[in-house]
Amino acid sequence: MSNRLNEILETCKFVVNNAKHVKINYDKVDVLIDELLKFNNVHYLTKVPYAVYEMNTKDLVNFLLIYDSIDFSFWGNPKWTVDANGKNLDGGIALLYCIFDLFNGHDSVEVFKQLENITLEEFKNILKGNIDIPLIEERYRIVTEIAKVVNEKMNSDFYGYINAMNSDLEIFSTILEYFSSFEDIRTYKGETIYFYKLAQLLTSDILHVIENKEQKQVDYSNLLGCADYKIPQVMQGFGILEYDKELSLLLETKTEIDENSEYEVEIRASQIVVINYIWNKIDKCIDRIDINDFIWSKGQDKTKEYKPYHLTRTTSY
Repeated sequence: MSNRLNEILETCKFVVNNAKHVKINYDKVDVLIDELLKFNNVHYLTKVPYAVYEMNTKDLVNFLLIYDSIDFSFWGNPKWTVDANGKNLDGGIALLYCIFDLFNGHDSVEVFKQLENITLEEFKNILKGNIDIPLIEERYRIVTEIAKVVNEKMNSDFYGYINAMNSDLEIFSTILEYFSSFEDIRTYKGETIYFYKLAQLLTSDILHVIENKEQKQVDYSNLLGCADYKIPQVMQGFGILEYDKELSLLLETKTEIDENSEYEVEIRASQIVVINYIWNKIDKCIDRIDINDFIWSKGQDKTKEYKPYHLTRTTSY
């Protein structure tokens, strides 16, 4: 199963070599590399404003399985927001706040038992905001299915099942083997294209946590990057990704782009190829998933204006 990570890069290269709407301008990569090499690389979870990192490793890893499994598709008009003690949160940090509240102060083994049998109404209440979060029923199905698998096959403790693993290949394969919701493939010109965004994200998060909290040696060097909508937005802002008129108009008018359309697959594949190109250009001195996280963090910088990102309603990202 480990070859699935190899398949991501190979199939994304196939897309880039045949792309109609997206072009990579490799001459523009150096400016981004200059910033990357000066960047103090600290994993994003260590910086979140809630006491996530104060949880013990078992509860934190178990929390991440649930959180990362539904960390997708927040865009909308209006945006889903939650009230966090008088502060309005949206997107991934709002989801983190809600799911952290579910785990905080509780044994995660008991949380998994509770989640298997939670009702849709109870689940909606956990994610209660100004409106229903997009894809609420899909998120509910994913969480209850994952909890059922963990309870039946992992003794209600995902961390206990994987805690002897210290490599991305092992953890990534385990995630895909047991949790079908992490499937993330597309079809392009008759070929199957692999992305596995959330499976890579979860693998990376787990290994960074184990590395930081337990001071253990881990290996996440095989991870390639998390194909989403913020990373290509930054790459376009740096001039690295160039879109044809047809695709540019769709983005500028904030027109929804279908999952599995040529546009979507080309945007997602191009960012994986760019990350791999940067990795090779810097002599592999920074792992690809950390390059990915650096570019993602650029997209969180509210002081920089970027063109609109592509809008695709999907459970993949």
